[in-house]
Amino acid sequence: MATGSELGEYLRSRRERVRPEDVGQPGGDRRRVPGLRREEVALLAGISTEYYLRLEQGRDRHPSEQVLHSIARALLLDGDEETYLHELARPPRPRSRKAARPEKVSPGVVSLINSWTSTPAHVHGPHMVTLAANPMAVALCPHFAAGINSLRAAFLEPEMRELYRDWDGMTAKVVAYLRSVIGGGADDDPRLVEVLGELSLHSERFRTLWARKDVRRKTSGITRMRHPLVGDLDLHYEKFALPEAPGQMLVTYHALAGSDTRERLDLLAHLIT
Repeated sequence: MATGSELGEYLRSRRERVRPEDVGQPGGDRRRVPGLRREEVALLAGISTEYYLRLEQGRDRHPSEQVLHSIARALLLDGDEETYLHELARPPRPRSRKAARPEKVSPGVVSLINSWTSTPAHVHGPHMVTLAANPMAVALCPHFAAGINSLRAAFLEPEMRELYRDWDGMTAKVVAYLRSVIGGGADDDPRLVEVLGELSLHSERFRTLWARKDVRRKTSGITRMRHPLVGDLDLHYEKFALPEAPGQMLVTYHALAGSDTRERLDLLAHLIT
């Protein structure tokens, strides 16, 4: 579950991001704090400064939906950020005492992705561990193989810096996506806590991004790679939630017909046959 301090820290991080002129407040060099003052947020949200202060200090953990919506509007939060704000403020869920079962991908999904001989595809679980991957996905990136935590690999495996032409952008997106998925439940998951702890200890880049508290549930876009065998690739990715397996996401990569990347993917498919 999320703690009051997590809610307060998130509010503070978003408040410091908003420029006064973005919400019609006077700016100037005499301001001693970045972004908005607490009283300005309270005024814009239509609540008392004392109440908003209690939220940032973690003394009120469960504000109403209406108050959260008003604060989100005052802080110019987008849809993903507001959803995350509401998640942090939800009452704690009862913890399940059932032992965690190994995550498995349905045979039908495994058969489907293996039938895509020139389209990289893999399935990961809520901890970003790959649960199934077709040969093209592994040929595209060995760290997409089943059993590997792609979040950990993104920050700790040197080959990933070489593979991604925009490694900074990729790592920023993956951390923002992770926050959107886990909501305020990171502390309830020992496996996730272990990975986050390892990354915080060994990766300065991860520590910086995690502290930013960015949230973005982006499920499509373009990723740019430099493959050691076939060269530069501009790949369109799509993420699909598997409704029969909560927390599992099917990720595919494709190229536009007639593009250089399409030809290079076809070459890669030929090389692994």
